[in-house]
Amino acid sequence: MLTTAHLPAETANPVIPLTVGGILRAAAEKKCDASAVVESRAGVAELGRWTYRQLLDDAETAARALLHRFEPGDHIAVWAPNSSEWLILEFGIALAGMVLVPVNPAFRTAELHHVLSASHARGLFLVEEYRGNPVHATVDSLRAQLPELREVIDIADWAEFLRSGSPITPLPDVDPDGLAQIQFTSGTTGTPKGTMLTHSGITNNARMAFSRLGFPPGSSALHALPFFHTGGAIMLALGPVQNLWVHVLIDGFDPGRMLDLIETEKVDVLFGVPTMFSAMLEHPDFLRRDLSSLKAVFSGGASISPTLVRRLEERFDATYMAMFGQTECSGVISATSFGDSTEVKATSVGRPLPNTEVKIVSADGETAATGEVGELHVRGYGVMAGYFELPDESKSTLDADGWLHTGDLCTMDEEGNLRVVGRIKEMIIRGGENIFPPEVEKVLAAHPSVAESAVVGVPDEHWGEQVAAFVRLAPGAAFDPDELTTFLKKQLAAAKCPRVWHVVENFPMTASGKIQKFRLREMAERTEPAR
Repeated sequence: MLTTAHLPAETANPVIPLTVGGILRAAAEKKCDASAVVESRAGVAELGRWTYRQLLDDAETAARALLHRFEPGDHIAVWAPNSSEWLILEFGIALAGMVLVPVNPAFRTAELHHVLSASHARGLFLVEEYRGNPVHATVDSLRAQLPELREVIDIADWAEFLRSGSPITPLPDVDPDGLAQIQFTSGTTGTPKGTMLTHSGITNNARMAFSRLGFPPGSSALHALPFFHTGGAIMLALGPVQNLWVHVLIDGFDPGRMLDLIETEKVDVLFGVPTMFSAMLEHPDFLRRDLSSLKAVFSGGASISPTLVRRLEERFDATYMAMFGQTECSGVISATSFGDSTEVKATSVGRPLPNTEVKIVSADGETAATGEVGELHVRGYGVMAGYFELPDESKSTLDADGWLHTGDLCTMDEEGNLRVVGRIKEMIIRGGENIFPPEVEKVLAAHPSVAESAVVGVPDEHWGEQVAAFVRLAPGAAFDPDELTTFLKKQLAAAKCPRVWHVVENFPMTASGKIQKFRLREMAERTEPAR
């Protein structure tokens, strides 16, 4: 039983010097004819299918086509929704010794310009448009401002692209400690930063995340997590390959098609976020589906209520598991285990992955006691190499002893399970008292009038900061701040209850679907509150 919030790294599952291309070669050598990828595309009845040998052949062909245009070490961006081409490009870029720069297909002009210019992207793969976003036209409007961008390739011309390389072009040797991806942070607290992640860091992180599941080769994983984020491009792209699983991918979340795929492909593990799972449970065809193959439902993000955990486990007849991570740690930091109790799965994000050392640091700089709130520090193989061309930001986040200061406020229990309380920059200090927004948001979410909420601190002459709540009302609901305050006071101390209220129709969101709280604080400064 722990008394201080520090867990040394577990070393039973050692770190291996791996590359992204190397893990695909190894899989093809072990099980060349085994199923590797199944793809569902909207409007296409027949599913795409690849064995491990076919996936490697396509990836090596893509690598040679890339080397026809670019040099090893060049940064290649992909601005598109999930697809088999995206996945093949990820492996092809790695085999060519180049660096992948994922880009959210929902980005607008300024966001795209920032990512492409900050990463010095030399090549860009894209689609014509994405959900009304004029992707190709946006790039055309920016070309004069991106002198380093040498070539733009439409994924619609995929077959032509593959034919452009020479089959005799040698592929370079790739250093496991070399740069594999520049993943941009979500931007919840400011401008996104390019996180430098290595081959060995991301491959081992994905391998160890999947090892927490403990399922045998031949198992299958279905997800709609986007490839532009670490959950898709690292854990789900690289985890199945190293465990010889079947990777079932879909070009965008669709609850009906997700249910189809679970039934027809006999999916073992479903990956997603709680909102996706809820949409699937509420689908009119849910009860008519044979979902008996499903063994686990794996969710990213913050903890959820025990009620929802029980509902998911009962309706899916599968074990719920939670994970927690950060881009700067190559993806996953911790995860629950298959046999954890409902309380652990609902209120925590589990124990750290193997070879990941964690500690909670209190405000005085000392290691916290178990149960005490402090900043989560992480050290190990998966920690980023730094922020690309941002040395000052890198030094302020990575200390001289190799500890990554995550900015996440957490606690650790006596068993080593982590609980996420909030972000340091989002913590509200009201009259010297620390208030953690997720605690207030969780209670607000239970009120029937509230569809969604976010809590931030706003300046106050007397208290220093005051609690402000932004709420999106449920359909047909009326805004009654007195009723909401009374509801909150039944479960929270009065100091934690919002004194300032704003009603919004939509929240400003990051590329990965997180609320941008710094935007809310800006909004609070220039708009009159609802009360």
